Amino acid sequence: MLPLFFSEIANLDVYIERLFIHVVDFIPSLLKALLILTVGIIAIKIFRRIMTRIMTSREMDPTFLKFVLDVCTWIFRATLIVAIIQQLGIETTSLVALLGTIGIAVGLSLQGSLSNFAGGLLIVLFKPFRVGDYIEAQGQGGTVQSIQIFSTQLLTSNNQVVYLPNGTLSNNTIKNFSQEPLRRAEILLSVSYNSDLRIVKEAIQSVINSDNKILLTPKPGIEVNNLTENGIIMKVLLWSERSNHSSMVSDFYENIKTAFENSGIEMQLPHKEK
Repeated sequence: MLPLFFSEIANLDVYIERLFIHVVDFIPSLLKALLILTVGIIAIKIFRRIMTRIMTSREMDPTFLKFVLDVCTWIFRATLIVAIIQQLGIETTSLVALLGTIGIAVGLSLQGSLSNFAGGLLIVLFKPFRVGDYIEAQGQGGTVQSIQIFSTQLLTSNNQVVYLPNGTLSNNTIKNFSQEPLRRAEILLSVSYNSDLRIVKEAIQSVINSDNKILLTPKPGIEVNNLTENGIIMKVLLWSERSNHSSMVSDFYENIKTAFENSGIEMQLPHKEK
């Protein structure tokens, strides 16, 4: 038993020695892999900085810029990982074949993500909206904060962040409030049948003339929209700069109430704006 025990100890020493030799031989490859990783990370950061500077100087769309940089970054990271694996001595041919098989399986299970990627590409190319635009889509409304590879980030008026999948977003209706410089408000007012429509129109026109947020070109519209059992429905069409739209509508509501009271015009139903 003792000779066998000492023989196993001797073999253990041999195994430890071989392991130590392999570790020592592996250290240069490990150091090179770490060097490649460090240089690769720095190179990717420098690439992003240079591309951002070049594209910004050429006044390229920031939405397109960010999307392209994100895609290129992920491609470079994948290339960097393959280079590190190769440096560590792992056979890349079989690895690529394995990754290809895994990629097919993952692709089948992540069809939604691929659809979102394609949707993001369509959004960047055809530009139904850009970063900074206020949009409504999928029952959500907010300012576009970023267009990412798989989703679009919105910031709502309540300061809530909403992520919309790009695939669904690109295949459905999008209402962009920021694409045109001017916005039109359609305001409905209800006045009594006892009202003199000439005086009503004069009162509305006086409010329009007194508010510099209301544009005179395109020309505002004042017309009878409908006759209901409760009163006469007047429709007022007002144009304003996009940034002044909300304040213009609010001021008009306040001023028209005062103008009607001063002219003795009786309002029937709550007015609304579409």
